[in-house]
Amino acid sequence: MANSIWHTKSVDEIIKYYESSMLGLSAKQIEKQKQKYGTNTLPQKKPDSLWLIFLRQFQSSLIYILVAAGILILFIGDETDAAIIFVLLAFNAIVGTIQEGKARDTLASLKKLVETKATVLRDSVEEIIPDTEVVVGDILVLHEGDKIPADARVINTHNLIVDEASLTGESHPVYKMPEILDNEKLPTAEQKNMLFKGTNIVSGSGLAIVVAIGVNTIIGDISLEISTIESEDPIKREIRKLSKVIIYITIGICTFLFVAGLISGKSVVEMFTTVVSLSVSIIPEGLPIVLTLVLATGVWRMSKKNALVKKLQAVESLGQAQIIAVDKTGTITKNELTVREFYTDGNLYEVTGDGYEPKGQILLNGTAIDTTHTAPNLMARISALCNSAHVAFSEEKKIWQVAGDPTEAALIVFAEKLGQTKSKIETDSPVVGELPFSYQTKFHATMHKSKHGNDLEILGAPEVLMHLSTSILAGDKSRHMAKNIVAELEEVIARMSSKGLRVIGVATKNSKESELTQDHVKDLTFVGLIGMKDVLRPEVKESLERAHEAGIKVVMITGDHKLTGQALAQEAGIYKPGDMVLTGEEINGMGDATLSSALDKTTVFARVTPAHKLRIIRAYKARGEIIAMTGDGVNDAPPLVAADLGVAMGKIGTEVAKEAADIVLLDDNFGSIVSAVEEGRNIYKTIKKVILFLFSTSLGEVLTITISIFLGFPLPVLASQIIWLNFVTDGFLDVSLGMEPKEPGLLHEPIQKQNSFVDWLMAKRMVVMALPMAIGTLWLFSKYMHGDQTKSWTIALTVLAVYQWFNAWNCRSEKESLFSMSPFRNKYLVAATMVVIGLHLLAVYHPFFQGFLRTTALNLNEWIIIVVLASSVLWIEEIRKLLSRIRAKKVAI
Repeated sequence: MANSIWHTKSVDEIIKYYESSMLGLSAKQIEKQKQKYGTNTLPQKKPDSLWLIFLRQFQSSLIYILVAAGILILFIGDETDAAIIFVLLAFNAIVGTIQEGKARDTLASLKKLVETKATVLRDSVEEIIPDTEVVVGDILVLHEGDKIPADARVINTHNLIVDEASLTGESHPVYKMPEILDNEKLPTAEQKNMLFKGTNIVSGSGLAIVVAIGVNTIIGDISLEISTIESEDPIKREIRKLSKVIIYITIGICTFLFVAGLISGKSVVEMFTTVVSLSVSIIPEGLPIVLTLVLATGVWRMSKKNALVKKLQAVESLGQAQIIAVDKTGTITKNELTVREFYTDGNLYEVTGDGYEPKGQILLNGTAIDTTHTAPNLMARISALCNSAHVAFSEEKKIWQVAGDPTEAALIVFAEKLGQTKSKIETDSPVVGELPFSYQTKFHATMHKSKHGNDLEILGAPEVLMHLSTSILAGDKSRHMAKNIVAELEEVIARMSSKGLRVIGVATKNSKESELTQDHVKDLTFVGLIGMKDVLRPEVKESLERAHEAGIKVVMITGDHKLTGQALAQEAGIYKPGDMVLTGEEINGMGDATLSSALDKTTVFARVTPAHKLRIIRAYKARGEIIAMTGDGVNDAPPLVAADLGVAMGKIGTEVAKEAADIVLLDDNFGSIVSAVEEGRNIYKTIKKVILFLFSTSLGEVLTITISIFLGFPLPVLASQIIWLNFVTDGFLDVSLGMEPKEPGLLHEPIQKQNSFVDWLMAKRMVVMALPMAIGTLWLFSKYMHGDQTKSWTIALTVLAVYQWFNAWNCRSEKESLFSMSPFRNKYLVAATMVVIGLHLLAVYHPFFQGFLRTTALNLNEWIIIVVLASSVLWIEEIRKLLSRIRAKKVAI
């Protein structure tokens, strides 16, 4: 029997199908069910070992290129330089392993250590067992506060209310009932006679028969779906593209130079050694280690803001995000219903305060009222008496906690704001009877003793109570419920609903009856309307403003109704006039092309299922946009995996969501997402600076050798000298450049539609930097090449090294003048510059280094000429920056 149609079957049919009974399974039947249907466990991915994490650090095209370069260098007999490459790669892998290992251990500590229990009926006896021991056909005994251990069909209920937000996205708890539902295609959220694994019982009790366990549950389907979704970090895509470009350029240049060198009369051995050295020069050996260090530093900074980054690349990728899709319940709201307005006796009152803390004022036309007003007091009294919830402050957690239905909890808090406490009222007016809420009646009624008999207090759907009422409260009395009054109430309901408020009707009746039955709920006096809504997280508005300023489009995805979602999104600043709201039903009727075009104007997606969420994420990705998704529920797991970046809530998030996400917000602070975006943009900028430095210096070396071959010059630098420049000079400077402090205003810079580590401006800057290096080096080399060859090599090596010293400082900013920036903002670069100067002095003057680098001492005049000449790269870049700032000012005007 298919899992999707259990709600259409009677309890007797299911009991017969699974050979169970209302007395529960016998021991023999339990073993039979285990053998036939398996155990109630979900497939859990074994945590990666540190060794596997270590090996994963080598899964990069760039790393493969460097391994090949190391092998080539080893082939030409330079064991020392080959060893340096392999040591750098190992160090890079160790740093990455340590960081990802910490994230793995932290995530493991977030998992619940207490085993979830389930109460089942077996052989007529109630037993409490681990939820993993539950089998198909078991009779579940349901109590308030229980976590549902498996998918089950309801047998009977007493005011059974279940919170299914983590599964369906529906923020309001669901009242469950045993009646058969005929529609086979009914969505999960509307299967009122079904219970689903992982959801929670808010209040009430009942019995249910288990119909699916483990991988066959709704959660199990989602877990299997996650394993089939493939997604790649944007930074990995860019590194892969960059690696391909490097390979093609290296092969092209080296082949060309090798042939050109042979034609010019140079030996095969000399040219082979040169092109191998040159290939090492083109390949940015320092990039992987700098990438890892920059990302690890960003991850460390994010950890200080309670954001757990599971993968190093995640923060940088979030910095490129163009779309952030946020789940409503629990992500931008606190999942705490609060009464905001109520209407009674012709007046609309405003209620202040947040969450479940019973503090706030009642305002009429902006002015606080006292608690003696008759109509508001009656509203509060009925709200307190027709209620089963409890609200209390937890000293341990320092939060207000709810036992029971969150809607009723909001009403309890509302009553207390008007001085009406349930325990105090019930002392004088004890309860006589109660009719729990049901989807048939759509109201909750209680009867309490009073001075004039018994009073009925009724809360429910406004349209139902209006139909059951014959009068309406008017001051201390009541008047006939005329058609014009009904029309007036309907207008008030429409206005409150348009604000995203959930509207509840309030009614009362004095009765001489001694017991409460459904037939007594008629001829009521309508008292008023109460409007409540979920509370926005305090940091959300400011964070969303920062996101919009950063050029990021934020969209909200919710299981709630269209009007509710739109109103909340408007309050948060997500929805603006003119934006579109798409419902799941509308998405079903759209082709991929239509949906793609609708995304431009859509900021709210309402009444969506997990399948809709996944389709929305894929539609954004198909447009080439980088999307981050936030969520906390089981239903959010597939889109969290499918998105470029998944962000889960650490406190309220389900284990499935946290496993699926790339980043976990340990304190559930939405503001951390925008901070992570800023951190990601800083990382992206820093990586670009490092790439600019490495590629411009490599291009300078390539042009120097290429032009020298065409001019018929001897080679200006030797293979060992090229490797010295790459590993020593570049090695220190690129790492220190990677430690450049965060630039101001990163969130105000526009997002490029096609983010790439090497854009057109960078390419121009590389040429502007590389040409002076090549021209200056060859000009000075030509002055010495006809004399002492060792001197000429030393001159060329030194002038290239000094060019690179200056160029590292060039790369600190794209637009800002070096002379307007404090040199000590990046103390690492100051220190690295001092180190490479010291090392180069050793290379020129120490006999050991002179031996293998083929260098000789330089005099003071030669140093002055070299420094003045090499500084040209600085002045040329300063002129370019100046012209860029002038153009920017003209555009701004």
